[in-house]
Formats: sequence, structure tokens, C-alpha cells
Amino acid sequence: MNEQPVAEEVSQQPPEVQPAPSGPERRRALRAGLPGSIQSLLVTVVIALFVITFLVQAFQIPSESMENTLLIGDYLLVDKVDYAHGGLWGHILPYSKIERGDIVVFHYPVHPDQHFVKRVIGVPGDHIRMSGKQVWVNGTPLKENYAIYRSAADDAYHYHFPNADFVAAGVEARWWLQMRTLVHDGELTVPPGQYFVLGDNRDESLDSRFWGFVPRANIVGRPLLIYWSISAPDDNPVMVSGSAWSHLAYVLTHVLQATRWQRTFRLVN
Repeated sequence: MNEQPVAEEVSQQPPEVQPAPSGPERRRALRAGLPGSIQSLLVTVVIALFVITFLVQAFQIPSESMENTLLIGDYLLVDKVDYAHGGLWGHILPYSKIERGDIVVFHYPVHPDQHFVKRVIGVPGDHIRMSGKQVWVNGTPLKENYAIYRSAADDAYHYHFPNADFVAAGVEARWWLQMRTLVHDGELTVPPGQYFVLGDNRDESLDSRFWGFVPRANIVGRPLLIYWSISAPDDNPVMVSGSAWSHLAYVLTHVLQATRWQRTFRLVN
């Protein structure tokens, strides 16, 4: 009778347990890894500073002049490279030409330490005219699905530009004098290297109608992304008034309720 082979039982020996490093050895190991950690941190900081300094910049929307495209409490990342005409970036990366309809962030010509955000309506050589609630460029009416007019009247002074009565609106004297030299047949001609900008909220925007053109050199970049949006205290059921500290306290204590989640990480166009 043939016997069936019996499988040999294999026993697995437990792995040899290494003793835990002593206190001094552990400290030496930590010190050995410290330079690498510091180096990684420094690289991260350098990259962040590079991005913030040269590629993008963060801004907050403080006014209603660009509603409903941009709202008070929107926090933007502004692309500083796309319009980098000239300078270092102009030689390294291709830049985009500024066109009608583009939203731009720029140094306010009257007070260059301030930043404004508006929409480009006229580029160099364009002829601009506003009649009622219609903007005309080079004799053609613009289709502006982004613009809002909250005044019921079509004959509001800021809906007719340029005209002799516009000086009564508090237009800057320098701009009023310059404007008169650039108006022909009821149309304003945009000079070379200048841009005519308007806010999307035409009733509540301090724009080129009131202070003039934006020089090309003043343009910082274009809004790229709304990375966060929080409703203003006066738009929120929880009212907080007073100092900047009270506003900060409001933000910290109501961040979840007040955040406009539907606007967060929205592209700007």
C-alpha cells in the first residue's frame, strides 16, 4: 500500500526585535533630520513668496461697483503675469493683449496707492459714447449682459456721457478739461496707451466717466479666481457694526454661516 506523502510543517520564526534607540540616539536622529525639514520649509516659503510677489496677488472687494460680477466680501487671486507687458515677464512669458470686456485691477490714477477693479470698455483708438442705458463703441451698441442699472430713470446724468452737464456730477476738474479736447461729434476718443473703464454696477461706480483713463502702466493684472467669499455684516442676519476688530470677530465667529460657498473657487469672467 502506497503511503501519501505528508506535507512538512513549516514554522515561521518571529522576526528579531530591535531594541528601541536610547534617548541620546533618538536625539541624534532628530538632529540629523532637522536640516532636511528646515530646507523643505525654506523651499516652501521661497516658492510661496515667489508666487505672491510675481505671479498672483490677493485682493478683497470693498465696494459694490462691480456687482453682480464681484460682490463686497469676495476675495480674489489676481493674475499678474497675463498682462505683463514689458519688464522681466514680458521677455519670459507670452502676455495677453488687453481687450474690451476684460476685467482689470489697476492703480487708481488719482491716488496710485489705491487699487481699483473695473471692466475695460474702450481700448486705444476707440470712440465711446453713453446714451441712456446703452454704451456705444465705434458706433456699435455693446451687448452688456454683465451691466446693471438700478435707477429707474434713463436720463440720469451718469447715463449720458460725455455731455456738457456732466461737470455737475463732481467730475474731476483735470479730467473735465482733458475730456473736452478729446470729444468729437459727441464721442470720446481713447488716446494711445490709455483705457476707458466702467464698473458693472453703473449707478454706484467711480470710474472713467468721473476721473479719466487708465494708463497701461497702471494695470496690475486680471482677477483670476474668487478663492473665498463672505457676506458683509450689513448683508447678514447677524449685524456687527463698529471697528475693524468687530468685523474680524464677526468673520471668525460666523465663518461657516457667512461664507458664500457657491462663490468660493469661482473663476472671474
